[in-house]
Amino acid sequence: MTEEIQFYLSEAEESMQKAVQHTHSELTKIRAGKASPAMVEELRVDYYGTPTPLSQVANVSAPDARTLLIRPWEKNMLGEINKAIKNSDLGLNPQQEADAIRLNIPALTEERRRDLVKQVKNETESGKISIRNIRKDVNDSLRKLQKEGTAEDAVRDAEGKVQKLTDNFIVKIDELLSKKEAEIMTV
Repeated sequence: MTEEIQFYLSEAEESMQKAVQHTHSELTKIRAGKASPAMVEELRVDYYGTPTPLSQVANVSAPDARTLLIRPWEKNMLGEINKAIKNSDLGLNPQQEADAIRLNIPALTEERRRDLVKQVKNETESGKISIRNIRKDVNDSLRKLQKEGTAEDAVRDAEGKVQKLTDNFIVKIDELLSKKEAEIMTV
């Protein structure tokens, strides 16, 4: 097998791995009934006129399964963080204390759990689409190599390997889906 084909195969595997990691990180942002700092870390807070992720202006912790505690590094940020949480689509009501903000995470209703499962399915489908797009791009590149004189059999073998990679990474995304779905539906 030529070096170029090997390059495309390793490039495909690396890109597909990144797609799975991205899908995993997006799924951690979807709350499954218990408090997780990942739920609010990317929330944008006005920090002296600049929208800044909450994780860069405060420490976010989960003291128990139903509570998030946000401790800003500067006390004057309490109001801004409070406003950002209220304006977000999280549906949470912040409780401001002397030097922190407490978020109580309500238990999920059955209807909300189903909505979250739909959201998880949409997110995993996006991951699968990006993997399929990577497959398409690599196969296009392999066909160009064939037009430039690479052996047809070598290209066909490489396309088979790309398909195996695609199948393996889609299985990984399906595993993420079933794990997150079970986590959400567990009362």
